[in-house]
Amino acid sequence: MKVGPARSAAVQWVAQHAASDAAYRGAYFSGSTVGLPDDAELPPSSDVDIVVVTAADNPPAKLGKLRYEGALLEVSHLLWAELAPADGVLASYHLAGSFRTDTVIDDPTGHLRRLHTHVSPRFASRPWVRRRCQDARRRIETRLAAIDTSAPFHEQVTGWLFPTGVTCHVLLAAALRNPTVRLRYPAARSVLAAYGHLGLYPELLRLLGCSHLSARRVQHHLRELAATFDATAQVARTPFFFSSDITTTARPVAIDGSQNLIDAGDCREAVFWIIATFARCHTILAVDAPDLHESRAPAFRAAVADLGISSSRDLLHRAEEVTRFLPRLWQICEDILADNPEISR
Repeated sequence: MKVGPARSAAVQWVAQHAASDAAYRGAYFSGSTVGLPDDAELPPSSDVDIVVVTAADNPPAKLGKLRYEGALLEVSHLLWAELAPADGVLASYHLAGSFRTDTVIDDPTGHLRRLHTHVSPRFASRPWVRRRCQDARRRIETRLAAIDTSAPFHEQVTGWLFPTGVTCHVLLAAALRNPTVRLRYPAARSVLAAYGHLGLYPELLRLLGCSHLSARRVQHHLRELAATFDATAQVARTPFFFSSDITTTARPVAIDGSQNLIDAGDCREAVFWIIATFARCHTILAVDAPDLHESRAPAFRAAVADLGISSSRDLLHRAEEVTRFLPRLWQICEDILADNPEISR
């Protein structure tokens, strides 16, 4: 499917399913399709991200991935208050990119277009780019420091994995690139290669724990994940914010997307989302199917063990390694800020 028709489907979905809510304040595009031309091909493993802005005191649960008019959409809600200070949006590494260009789907209040008018001319200003990089760095530090070793092991793994992966987002923010989620490692590699710092990339993989893994071993873990994923999708009942990522509709992204990376020779780059999806499956299974959670746990633990993690102590040690790495990462970030021709002084 082309990006243009997928965007049109998104606009229709907003009009039919979101705009009638009393708390609705507008909607805009986000994610990897921002900036793509309408005639670009949208792979089956990609979706169109829609952010619905709401003034509700208790926003609805994330709708997540759904099929509409042939397009795979990812629908999330954002509180109106989070977009109120324009400078706050400009300083946020995960919000600012959506207002660099005109991504507005619907804007009944006019505020979203005012944000675009404010953010767009300032987006590439060095002080604001640095603030967004600092925002990403703070996320790493605070979330690694908050790992709860009393939580179930799969939740501890999630608590370590995602902030570790934000190391890629620091680099992407400096390069004015989209802080993509599933494809953050190949995107970071591309940035490092473009700015002459490719030597840092093996360190990012080492911190994740996958620098030594072979394609055969990663393929094995993906097969095990596929079995766990399919079983989880059948029994999932309790809503989690990521529930729509573990459904038959989302399988082309979670499973096929990882297979595409392996087939392209990026087996180690597939590891991040394999582990993330494994952990999310077990978060669901622990609540909705405890027996299945126990029977599938060895496959998950084997995948994590291949990253050098078998216990809470290992996780804390790896978190410390990431924290110690941050000054070096920041120096590379500063080098990119200095060399990036798109950044204005």
